[in-house]
Amino acid sequence: MVGTVGPDTLELREAHRFPNRPVRAAGTLYWDVLDLYRGVLDGLRAAGRAAPDGRLASVGIDSWAVDHGLLDASGTLLGNPVHYRDGRTDGAAERAAAVMSPKELYAATGLQYQPFNTLHQLVAARGSSALTAARRLLLIPDLVTYWLTGRMGTELTNASTTQLLDPRTGDWARPVADAFGIDLSLFPPLRRPGDGAGELLPEVLEECGLAGPVPVTAVGSHDTASAVAGVPAEGGRAFAYVATGTWSLAGVELEAPVLTEESRAANFTNELGVDGTVRYLRNIMGLWLLQECLRDWEADGLRPELETLLREAAKAPGLRSVVDASDPVFLPPGRMPERIAEECRRTGQPVPRDMAETVRCVLDSLALAHRRAVADAQRLSGHEVEVVHIVGGGARNELLCRLTADACGLPVVAGPAEAAAFGNVLVQARAAGAVRGDLTALRSLLRATRPLRHHEPVGDRGAWDRAEAAICG
Repeated sequence: MVGTVGPDTLELREAHRFPNRPVRAAGTLYWDVLDLYRGVLDGLRAAGRAAPDGRLASVGIDSWAVDHGLLDASGTLLGNPVHYRDGRTDGAAERAAAVMSPKELYAATGLQYQPFNTLHQLVAARGSSALTAARRLLLIPDLVTYWLTGRMGTELTNASTTQLLDPRTGDWARPVADAFGIDLSLFPPLRRPGDGAGELLPEVLEECGLAGPVPVTAVGSHDTASAVAGVPAEGGRAFAYVATGTWSLAGVELEAPVLTEESRAANFTNELGVDGTVRYLRNIMGLWLLQECLRDWEADGLRPELETLLREAAKAPGLRSVVDASDPVFLPPGRMPERIAEECRRTGQPVPRDMAETVRCVLDSLALAHRRAVADAQRLSGHEVEVVHIVGGGARNELLCRLTADACGLPVVAGPAEAAAFGNVLVQARAAGAVRGDLTALRSLLRATRPLRHHEPVGDRGAWDRAEAAICG
């Protein structure tokens, strides 16, 4: 994505798009990180051609969280990073609990339980040849940045997803690392959004046809941190956000973490954001449910057209059946329509009769999960909100946005769909001096330049209460 930013200007253009195709080999699911890096280089080449004067003022990298590459003493990658959906972490959380109780771990790191947190990945990898040989651990965006610049660092917002960082201090939780025998020297020094991360190497400039120097700037390298920075919230108006994509990340922005036992029991996480903020949120399975349904139907030769399915789903009976979109049963790939049907049977609800009813079940269930997360975030943090912002790919899904407004009983502002990219380029632009101000000022520029859709809540709130009772009691 190429951003053009000035005091009254904010434009974003897609320069290059490439697939992300995980590979299963010898029973392990890997990211094809070299293919992804090739896509980044192709994207930089295209970005240079798309830039107004053929020059790039800065580059910033964000990606998903928790996964990482291990490097040896010479800086060579020791193998493809393992995908967080791989089964190698099965049982790791239970082994971790034998070292430090979930209550102690949450009080130290504020991170919600996820079976694939970096800490659990390291517990699962203990004694492996790769971890034994490793001298550096680089989270995915830090790995790409290292290959581009030759310089290593650990960006803070992504580091806060490892379950090895103290969200109160913004530094490593050394008692946690010590308890698990994790050598924190594996991690390069911490960087914060806006810090310099080096310059594109001469060989990268040559390969991509770029004129140097091109600085690389640390951004909110966890894509959700960039997406929340890209929420077009109005200054002085308390808001909740739902960053939608494969996952839905729903919560509020705070100045300090919430580390109570009640917060842990509700499975809320405290991840760090841009400008010292805390992203207090819950992970929800998100549009992964719909993506997997589409993939399974296509594999069966049905080849449904998404827009047609969404129109038919809008006409299907609402709240006929719902599932718990946070249930780990939906985490692995495969057989998603069948698993949704099985959950409906298990909870005594009607089974979807066709693809449209399955899609409506998915979207009703996501809206219900958004409702629970927004309500719980307010209750646990004491931070009341007036509006819900939906950003990311789900902002394009008008039915999902409308259902979320109805479920939450709050106005929903939808957009931008590319919030992570906007948050990324705004942090870069501020570091380069193209814009000034705090997050409120950056968001004001977003609000002034982006088309947004507004949805007011309608319908019977009691129907949502009854649907929630069907799965939560």
